[in-house]
Amino acid sequence: MYRSHNCGEIRASHINNKVTLSGWVQKSRDKGFIVWVDLRDRYGITQLVFDEERTPKAMMEAAQKLGREFVIQVTGTVIERASKNPNIPTGDIEILVTEMTILNESLLPPFTIEDKTDGGEDIRMKYRYLDIRRNPVKNSLIFRHKVTQEVRNYLSKEGFIEVETPYLIKSTPEGARDFVVPSRMNEGQFYALPQSPQTFKQLLMVGGMDKYFQIVKCFRDEDLRADRQPEFTQIDCEMAFVEQEDILIAFEGLTRHLLKEVNGVEVKEFPRMLYDDAMRLYGNDKPDIRFGMKFGELNEVAQHKDFGVFNSAELVVGIAVPGGNSYTRKEIDKLIDWVKRPQVGALGMVYSRCNEDGSYKSSVDKFYDQDDLAKWAEITGAKSGDLVCVLSGDKNKVRAQLSALRMELAERLGLRKPNEFAPLWVMDFPLLEWDEETERYHAMHHPFTSPKPGQLELLATNPGEVKANAYDLVLNGNEIGGGSIRIHDKKTQALMFDYLGFTKEEAKEQFGFLMNAFEYGAPPHGGLAFGLDRLVAILGGQETIRDFIAFPKNNSGRDVMIDAPAPIDDKQLEELSLKLNIKS
Repeated sequence: MYRSHNCGEIRASHINNKVTLSGWVQKSRDKGFIVWVDLRDRYGITQLVFDEERTPKAMMEAAQKLGREFVIQVTGTVIERASKNPNIPTGDIEILVTEMTILNESLLPPFTIEDKTDGGEDIRMKYRYLDIRRNPVKNSLIFRHKVTQEVRNYLSKEGFIEVETPYLIKSTPEGARDFVVPSRMNEGQFYALPQSPQTFKQLLMVGGMDKYFQIVKCFRDEDLRADRQPEFTQIDCEMAFVEQEDILIAFEGLTRHLLKEVNGVEVKEFPRMLYDDAMRLYGNDKPDIRFGMKFGELNEVAQHKDFGVFNSAELVVGIAVPGGNSYTRKEIDKLIDWVKRPQVGALGMVYSRCNEDGSYKSSVDKFYDQDDLAKWAEITGAKSGDLVCVLSGDKNKVRAQLSALRMELAERLGLRKPNEFAPLWVMDFPLLEWDEETERYHAMHHPFTSPKPGQLELLATNPGEVKANAYDLVLNGNEIGGGSIRIHDKKTQALMFDYLGFTKEEAKEQFGFLMNAFEYGAPPHGGLAFGLDRLVAILGGQETIRDFIAFPKNNSGRDVMIDAPAPIDDKQLEELSLKLNIKS
């Protein structure tokens, strides 16, 4: 028996008991005549004690040679700790060791295995198995487990059936790039790893499964960032015989359950916002509504003077920064430099101070009088003591720029509190979006999304105006889930493929199996998929997902721990009928 107890459970009530523990040496303190060792496992830390009077000489010498991260097993008696540590649950006791076995020695770790480590991100990712020993990462993985179990329990109680779908599927040209897998047995042919189980879950609805879910790995070969990985996990769900309202209610229920059980937070309201309003008021389709700073469009009150920058702009738009009038000129100049960075791309920023005496002082006083600036304040909702920040330019670009500024200011002002949760449904997305590069429309979500009722006819005359029967669930400025009501009849699906530029032959080759299934009594259906990695991170009070993934990849899509991707043996290439022209 390696252990009778774990390193986090022994208390004063165990005093005089004989126990056996196993774990890693966190650190040791050698005073010559006495040695204290902190023994750590997943559950906590227990202090061990060896001393000259009560410990055999050979064991004392062994204890003095213990290094960090040695794996040891000890047996001893629980005694009261002379100098108690109120910061840990086991701080009232220590173990007087009578037996010790070194199970495995350890090299000196490349960084300290502590909550606040001296290891940079690159080195910690290379030695991820060591990083997992640290409480922040360990607790994040345990937190993910808790969320996942709550999801499974809730959906199962609601009548959903968990069904696994294939990982080796067929590549499709829509959406992000696929990861492809060569087939050894079918020369020159390839599988693709799924970007989502979309068509399979629709086929399950045709199969009568009614309510399906799956916690599933998905794969996209696309550019990465802090909240994106080439492989990610979805809570994938689908329901038959439902309308949009049924789905919104169902997954509001799941979200409420998670917030209550995991975070102890009661959320009553799930506001609903049209996509067009989200873009107009916040500049993006996943607004953070924990704070204000809504956009105020200023064209009518800013383009009547001789200020050419505003007069030539498609959109002049501003936000009121609460308390921003306290900013010094130097601080405002830094804000202007911030929006001019390439990542944001603004050419500059105009501002107006809202003084306590009701007057205004702007960076463009030469062109605008007090009445003009008062209208800016009114439209943006600015009050005395606030600062109005104004950007101008191309409508779509300037909204994105002001959205970035809004989020940056909220971060600086402490308005994005991780323990506050504000869910939001964003609805009625465009069904299609125009791609300048290919000069044709693409599905904004995917080609199986149904148009809003009554708008199918618009596809022939004004496809850009057609709204999708689609919805995203946003939490604290992050999209945590998205879905739609699906097309469920062959005629409408064929029409959609036609408008997306598929020939009949291409549509049949790529999706003939789905079209055939629709001829055998496909029910109305729809669903939603949560991004589990992102959801867990937000519930855990963070917005980067890496610490909630056991073995994440870096921004280049590499696993630096196992050094993947990597070349493969020539013999393997030959078996796969692949020839690569690799330049040295």
